[in-house]
Amino acid sequence: MRHSAEFEQQLAAWQARVEVQLEARLPPADAPPERLHAALRYSVLGGGKRIRPALAYATARALGIEERLVDGVACAVELIHAYSLVHDDLPAMDDDDVRRGRPTCHKAFDEATAILAGDALQVLAFESLASGPGLPADPGIRLELVRLLAAASGSDGMAGGQALDLAALGRRLSAEQVEEMHRRKTGALIRAAVLMAACCARGSPGLTPDAEAALERYASAIGLAFQIQDDLLDIEGDAE
Repeated sequence: MRHSAEFEQQLAAWQARVEVQLEARLPPADAPPERLHAALRYSVLGGGKRIRPALAYATARALGIEERLVDGVACAVELIHAYSLVHDDLPAMDDDDVRRGRPTCHKAFDEATAILAGDALQVLAFESLASGPGLPADPGIRLELVRLLAAASGSDGMAGGQALDLAALGRRLSAEQVEEMHRRKTGALIRAAVLMAACCARGSPGLTPDAEAALERYASAIGLAFQIQDDLLDIEGDAE
């Protein structure tokens, strides 16, 4: 129980930390175009477990580097996650009206604003990696961070996973097909959170070849485990 309480306290601290960082990176709601900026803030600051930022901070701690060196990673992966939720909720995708106990972005605003909000959040994520604070200054590291996040977000990652999910409607998938869909749709961004934080530790004594290989295996496994848990919770919710 003691370890569980310590974990909950640490998770809460990381959640609070990334919340402050996200707030600082988002444009003010009263800056033009006000409706778009309000939608950005609504979509990002409306709660959430912040699992991906927490994984980035946990990786930094495991490798012995300061949390401030992965603030940019924590924000970037959460911004990409937020953008994906905004677009996934659209009528053309999953057509969801409620998320986290509130109307989804396209319901709170409108479909056009939601599409633009998702676009802007995606761009803001990469801007945070290219020129934002909270990262090592080394341009080579920043370039690699951009590459890792782009790979996790594109057709071999999150976007491809959503495409596979949409194509699977009404079909019976094999275990291998389900695993591949999960690897892309959810696992890719979770994996990226760990590997991007590890990238920020380049040159530190904690990032040994063995540690890097272990993190690679861990990142791939936890992404799949997270999606399986999410699916089980969905099934339980449907049954209720």
